[in-house]
Amino acid sequence: MSKVTELLPQLDEHCFILPQQHLLVLPQASTHLPKILLLYGSLRERSYSKLLTLEAARLLEAMGAEVRVFDPLGLPQPDAAPDTHPKVKELRDLAAWSEGMVWCSPERHGAMTGIMKSQIDWIPLSLGAVRPTQGKTLAVMQVCGGSQSFNAVNQMRILGRWMRMLTIPNQSSVAKAFLEFEEDGRMKPSAYFDRVVDVMEELVKFTLLTRDIAPYLVDRYSERKESAQELSKRVNQKNI
Repeated sequence: MSKVTELLPQLDEHCFILPQQHLLVLPQASTHLPKILLLYGSLRERSYSKLLTLEAARLLEAMGAEVRVFDPLGLPQPDAAPDTHPKVKELRDLAAWSEGMVWCSPERHGAMTGIMKSQIDWIPLSLGAVRPTQGKTLAVMQVCGGSQSFNAVNQMRILGRWMRMLTIPNQSSVAKAFLEFEEDGRMKPSAYFDRVVDVMEELVKFTLLTRDIAPYLVDRYSERKESAQELSKRVNQKNI
């Protein structure tokens, strides 16, 4: 019995691995552009969450990222169509492609919109052995029709944690969004715009910092233990 298991007899010694700092630094970092997927939560013709998302996309491109913006128009409600539906497949393919995401929703009745939630609900925690969102970065934003609120971004943070994403500390909430955009859809200069710049800058930095080491960051003792047990069961089956 080792000193570790003597101190902690509950541990499976074969699955217990000490965190190692050198594993957080790869000898060769990826050089491709950070891949960011942006989702917004409204279908209105003049959707302020969409306008804010498009502004964020321009900023991300200016910061050297490759961006994709998903249009939720035509996406069915979860469980109302098979996952072979073209819009569902498009969303899932984009989620798998991305290294980070931006979620932007209006606040409606004190919460994110159903359109926003439906997009997230269509992205599964796992597809076979692949987890489309685990270890990827996330930035959250919301637009408000009245005074500034944080209900939607707080909810999206909970969802980001549930999807095992690395949600960055900064966030954006734009109050009275109808006053913050020009007729052509561009965001006016303001403290709100400056905050969006801050959020996108932080997202790119966190994505560059974590994308290569995400598998190590989310490697868990409990899952290693479960995998070892499942492997043992499979290898020791009487009938193979």
